[in-house]
Amino acid sequence: MKKAFLVLFAAALMLAGCGVGSQTVVSGKADEAAVVFFSDQSYSIDVTVDGRTYRVDTVKDSEFKAKRNIKKTTQNMIYLTPGQHDVNVTRNGRTVTSQKIFVSAGDTKIIRL
Repeated sequence: MKKAFLVLFAAALMLAGCGVGSQTVVSGKADEAAVVFFSDQSYSIDVTVDGRTYRVDTVKDSEFKAKRNIKKTTQNMIYLTPGQHDVNVTRNGRTVTSQKIFVSAGDTKIIRL
């Protein structure tokens, strides 16, 4: 009986040393945010964010379906750092909208024109 117990103990001790190591999984949102502009039709606009100007296209409202990702392209999205930003949108030299926005990390702010 002692011999069987000793063999089982030795086997358990050897199996305990056969671990595959440890793994760490880190998840969370990327430290960037974005802003995209919606309209009843697609057209080019000039957007000034905190003094920096971008030329982007609006996303046609009818092409967007709720709870679906917006196609992320350089033509329709501006990537920002999380936080508060001053946004000024112009088209053909006329101001369409001017507002302060707040974007959180990993989020996309939608501005309807």
